[in-house]
Amino acid sequence: METQLPDDFRCPISLEIMSDPVILPSGHTFDRVSIQRWLDSGHRTCPITKLPLPEHPCLIPNHALRSLISNYTLVSPSKLQPCPQPQILISSLTSQSSHVGTKLNSLTHLVRLTKHDSGFRRKLTELGAAPGVLKCVGSDDPSLQEKALSLLLNLSLDDDNKVGLVAEGAINRVIKVLRFGSPDCRAIAATIITSLAVVEVNKATIGAYPDAIQALVWLLISGKGREKKEAATALYAICSFADNRRRAIDCGAVPILISLLDSGLERAIEVLGLLVKCKEGREEMMKVNGCVKVLVSVLRNGSSRGVQYGLFTLNCLCTCCERLCFEAINEGVVEICMGLMEEENEKIRRYTASLVQTLRENHAFG
Repeated sequence: METQLPDDFRCPISLEIMSDPVILPSGHTFDRVSIQRWLDSGHRTCPITKLPLPEHPCLIPNHALRSLISNYTLVSPSKLQPCPQPQILISSLTSQSSHVGTKLNSLTHLVRLTKHDSGFRRKLTELGAAPGVLKCVGSDDPSLQEKALSLLLNLSLDDDNKVGLVAEGAINRVIKVLRFGSPDCRAIAATIITSLAVVEVNKATIGAYPDAIQALVWLLISGKGREKKEAATALYAICSFADNRRRAIDCGAVPILISLLDSGLERAIEVLGLLVKCKEGREEMMKVNGCVKVLVSVLRNGSSRGVQYGLFTLNCLCTCCERLCFEAINEGVVEICMGLMEEENEKIRRYTASLVQTLRENHAFG
C-alpha cells in the first residue's frame, strides 16, 4: 500500500515516509535521520543537486510537509506501513549470515516496490542491487530463485537498466535457469531475455553467449505451454538480429517451430517469419514434410498477426521453390487468398497480392 503514497512524502535517501522532514540549504527536503547520517559520514554536498553545502548546514524543519503527512496518517493510517530501507534489503541478499527466509522477505519487498515504480527501479540499480539479485537467481532454493527472477524482470523493464544488467552477468544466470530451473522459473527467465533484447546492442550480446539460443530451443522442446510460448517470444526478440537467425537455425529451431505451429502455438509463425529471411532458414523449411500445409492452415485459421506472418513466410518460400507453389495450390491457398483480398487489414491485402503474384510468375495457376 505504501507505493500509493505521494512521492513527496518519501525521503529521497531512504525512500521511506518521512517522520521528521527537514530542509537543506539547497532547498530539498529529507528525513532528519537520513540526512544527518549523510552529513555525519562527511558529505558536504546535497544528495540531489550535488551542490556544495556549508560546513555546518542548518536543517530547517518542514512543518508544512510534516502536517500533510500527519493529516494523511489520520485519514488513512493503514497506508503508512513502514518499509525497510533499500540499502538494508539489498545487503541482506549478499550477506553470508542472512537466512533464506530473510532473503525471501527482502526480495518480496523489492518485487512489490519495483513492479510499477520506475524511479525505484533506477534507484535500486544505482545502489548496486544487481549482484545481490543475481546471486539469488543462482540459488538452489526454487522459491528464492523465482522471487529473484521476478525482481530481475522488474529491473529489466527500464531501458536504462538493460545494458547494465547484461554487463553484470545476467545472461549467464538466466541461461542456467532456462536449463535447470523449475517450470515457472524457466518461463520468467525466457521473459527476461525478451525484456533485455529490447535494446538493440543486447540482441547481439545475448546471441553470442554460448548456449543462450540453444537453451531457448531446448525449452521449445521440453517446456510446457507457458514455457514454450515465452521461449518462442524470446527467440522472436533476439532473431531480429540477423546473426542470431543463423544461430537458431543451426540449433535446429526450424522443424521444432513448424511442429509447434502445427500444434497450435501461433507465436512460432512469427519466429519462422524472421528465419525465412535468410537462405539457411528457407532451405531448412523446404526440408520439412508438410511445411506448406501447416502454413496454409495458419492462413485459414490464424489471427490477423498470424496470417500476416504466414503470408510473408509462404511467399518467401514459393519465390524460391516452384514445387512449393504447387503444394500451396493443392492445399487450397488460392481460394484462401481470394477471401483475404477483401480484408480490412492493408498489410494482409498487400502480402496476399504478393503471394498471388508469386504463384502466377511460377505458372502455378493462370
